[in-house]
Amino acid sequence: MLTLSLLRHAKSSWKNPSLPDRERPLAARGITDAPLMGRAITERGIDPELVLCSSARRTVDTLSLVLPELKVEPSVVYEDALYHASAAEMLHRLRDVQPGANRVMMVGHNPDIQRLALDLIGSGPKHMRNHLMEKYPTAGLVVINFTAGLWSSVDINSGALNQFLVPRELRAS
Repeated sequence: MLTLSLLRHAKSSWKNPSLPDRERPLAARGITDAPLMGRAITERGIDPELVLCSSARRTVDTLSLVLPELKVEPSVVYEDALYHASAAEMLHRLRDVQPGANRVMMVGHNPDIQRLALDLIGSGPKHMRNHLMEKYPTAGLVVINFTAGLWSSVDINSGALNQFLVPRELRAS
């Protein structure tokens, strides 16, 4: 079984409107939420073996706060092509993952990471799917399982939504 975790970057700051979008840092809430998500990943036993991360500052900063919370140190690849990649482009990249990494996490941007999640999910709890359709909050994490043995076999509607974690709900529990 393959497990894909899709992490939207944590809340970013708009304090400096002259910064290019790619260079926006995290806001205070993002700095708090990212490690919270890292702990949730470890507590649920979904530590990735491979992380594919957009090269934008807010995704890199999010991941830098998640990684110390994980039990396993994954291989990390930062890719310019994942900065605002379309859902189809992210799926194409995922299909290129070589055998050996059964748990992969992608760190990216909305609305495309939400679109990818919705495209891949063919089954799973209806209330979670509905929640995901409504909103994919910053630092939100979607976990999708696939029965396929190879990432190259992952296709639209082939995954089962396993978890949808959002910082607000984790803080409340």
